[in-house]
Amino acid sequence: MNADPRRLRARTVALPEPPDLLAEAGPSSLVFRSESGGLVGTGEALRIELPEGLSEPGAVASVTEILSSIPCEDDVGAEGSGPVAIGALPFDPAEPGHLVVPRRTVGRAGDRAWLTVVEPVGGRPLSPDQAGGGSPPDEFRLTPTMAHREWKDVISAAVEAIERGELAKVVLARRIDIEANRPFVVPDVLERLAALYPSCMLYSVEGFLGASPELLVRRCGAEVESHPLAGTVARSGDTHGDEVLVAGLMGSDKTRREHRVVVEAIAAALEPVCDELAAPETPSVLGLRNVSHLATRITGRLAAGRRKPSVLQLAALIHPTPAVGGLPPADAVAYLQKVEGFDRGRYAGPVGWVDARGDGCFALGIRGAEVSGPSARIYAGNGIVAGSDPADELAETQLKLQALLAALVRP
Repeated sequence: MNADPRRLRARTVALPEPPDLLAEAGPSSLVFRSESGGLVGTGEALRIELPEGLSEPGAVASVTEILSSIPCEDDVGAEGSGPVAIGALPFDPAEPGHLVVPRRTVGRAGDRAWLTVVEPVGGRPLSPDQAGGGSPPDEFRLTPTMAHREWKDVISAAVEAIERGELAKVVLARRIDIEANRPFVVPDVLERLAALYPSCMLYSVEGFLGASPELLVRRCGAEVESHPLAGTVARSGDTHGDEVLVAGLMGSDKTRREHRVVVEAIAAALEPVCDELAAPETPSVLGLRNVSHLATRITGRLAAGRRKPSVLQLAALIHPTPAVGGLPPADAVAYLQKVEGFDRGRYAGPVGWVDARGDGCFALGIRGAEVSGPSARIYAGNGIVAGSDPADELAETQLKLQALLAALVRP
């Protein structure tokens, strides 16, 4: 922490009309937006450090205690009103991370909207985060961290390790580095992502931005929800062709098994803290602009009669899921860290927010990019199991990389 939360003051007031959240966002704003609402934060009232990431239960639990220690007048009382902490945490649960309590947060949930201001006692008013940033780049150079042949060799080696019984599944990712002739204009990139992927969760946190289709966990009061994805097929744009592709996805025993292990792992992590938990046996299909995924919506109700874990504590229980790490979890993570050829950083980690009540929402930081000036790093990964074909896996990552390429690279 860089300030004493007791020396801060928070005030939340209702706004007369729901705002356009992206219109509120400047180049350094903290953004988390879904179809139903979201938050846009500006400035930093408080930084909450997690020196051991999500791996230290006491530090994770203390986040809501810190938020609730900030004196607050809240006229709204909605999920996300009052002081909130927003952040993008590393993929490795043991890596240090942090969350930021913005000085100014605009929130929306359905037709309700509010403004929260968190300021030091006697502090100066916050200057607005001005939108803009000059002309966007129009020249680009793309460089993969591994050539196609080398990456397919990595996939082949992973399949052999799985067939030897060393792993059941491992999720391997590729990274593409982009150099542009001018700095990327973050608000412009967010606007394009919103237009291309309206059903995804849009995020931008200190240079890490993207449009995630995958809900890690949400908590609203006692209600808990997770929406894991596993299993992917391309979308052609032709209705009949897409129906055939989706039928093949639903009919694939290999893909259904891969998806089911993710659902079962999340359900097993949530079950000890829930009185009720529902995880349908049959997945649905989530269709995006260029791909379709198998998806299962897991819902639960936190156990009564004891202190309820915050959404951040629930994220710590679940992460990393087999959808981004593998099985067995520790062995798979150790394996991917050895062979991928780069440090994932915040890619595939939890990104989202938590409020003083413990409510909040965290997505998986996938379909994401680390952006700094004219440089960007984009990522895509997919699950490797017995029988995975290296050429097919390469093609799948290329499909997924299009999500960020379409928003960043505008020749």
